[in-house]
Amino acid sequence: MPLKTLADQLSEQTRESELYETLENRRLRCLACGHRCPIAAGFAGVCKVRFNRDGNLLVPHGYVNTIQCDPIEKKPFYHVRPGGLALSFGMLGCDLHCGYCQNWVTSQALRDPRSAVDFMTVRPEQIVNAALSYGANAVISTYNEPLITAEWAVDVFREARKAGLLTGFVSNGNATPEVLRYLRPWLDLYKVDLKSFNDRRYRELGGRLGPILDSIQLIHEMGFWLEIVTLVVPGFNDSQEELKSIAKFIAGISPNIPWHVTAFHQDYKMASIEDTATDCLLRAAEAGRDAGLKFVYAGNLPGMVGAWEDTRCPGCNATLIRRRGFRVVENRIKESAFGSGAFCPDCSTSIAGVWS
Repeated sequence: MPLKTLADQLSEQTRESELYETLENRRLRCLACGHRCPIAAGFAGVCKVRFNRDGNLLVPHGYVNTIQCDPIEKKPFYHVRPGGLALSFGMLGCDLHCGYCQNWVTSQALRDPRSAVDFMTVRPEQIVNAALSYGANAVISTYNEPLITAEWAVDVFREARKAGLLTGFVSNGNATPEVLRYLRPWLDLYKVDLKSFNDRRYRELGGRLGPILDSIQLIHEMGFWLEIVTLVVPGFNDSQEELKSIAKFIAGISPNIPWHVTAFHQDYKMASIEDTATDCLLRAAEAGRDAGLKFVYAGNLPGMVGAWEDTRCPGCNATLIRRRGFRVVENRIKESAFGSGAFCPDCSTSIAGVWS
């Protein structure tokens, strides 16, 4: 008997999905991401892990490729229970194909023959029990694109909610209104990678800018706690004009949305691009401040960006949370006795976030 391919093995780790609409001739349209793939019977969508079997959409379920416990700041969520731990789990596949992906071994597992990966079957309660054993505050779907494995994430998050844990996505944000409505009862935290403000650049990565911007707006409107990351890649998205445009867009939705500008390091298909210089990252952070964003962070260069690692009060500029990399050195934020929010101890300015 011939050995099963990875795609064959993954096709057995599936369940039927509700996130699709029926088309003619046993075709269907997947609603999990902004591609809205029309899929003929016997074929898969762009992500290669959601496929049409006899007019039904089968999707990934019941396995993980990676599971790991990290500081929640590593996701990065800087306004969510600082200093806490998050149990991260990931599957395989992505709806984009970014040339600088740091998780390409998992995200591009079905596209790139250099990826040698394995997976293990698991039940949702096992993931939650692992989180509890580590003392984690949250369970996060990450490493691959969680939108294309949304059904599995919801099954895990149901169990996480029973245990009193927060739930989160680390995502490219290429969502649809349908999948966000599906996720909303079970998902608390949403980190979006806003990779560029140029549609041509997004098409190079396999997507489009429009659905990302629409999703960011809707994620905020629906009440998810939202933080946005832009990996600043030299020659790709590091012009001052583009950085200012990103910052202005985010501030136009809400100045309380934290924006993380992070340094690129050579990886995957972009091993010839220079790493992001410190002064470039500082220019990006300053663009966020100038656009009116209250919380801007510079990441991936610990100890090299000054106070841009810290959370400062937008009212009096006092340092509230002091960080070094992913480590919280000091946390001065005060929380209301009745759980109604958090504030600066010096001037009582409200600080947006998920604190207690």
